[in-house]
Amino acid sequence: MEQVLQKQSNAAIRVFRFYVEGFRRMTLGRTLWKVIVIKLIIMFGVLKLFFFHDFLGTKFSTDEQRANYVLSELTRPVQNYTQGGEGE
Repeated sequence: MEQVLQKQSNAAIRVFRFYVEGFRRMTLGRTLWKVIVIKLIIMFGVLKLFFFHDFLGTKFSTDEQRANYVLSELTRPVQNYTQGGEGE
């Protein structure tokens, strides 16, 4: 039993070292990762400021009202839903 755990632990360490060594030797990859990080910051940081307003904060004054609204939206039955396969 201990040998199995030892081998699994060893494999995890080898995989981790493989990725660490790969990231160390990257040249083009580092630049691409920087571009990806910058794009994510723009997508989630900047766009949120301009396009995604605080809907719950403006419509409801208390946390209880917000919670009740979210609960009612999540538990609302779906309209025009048919159970079964195709052709019904």
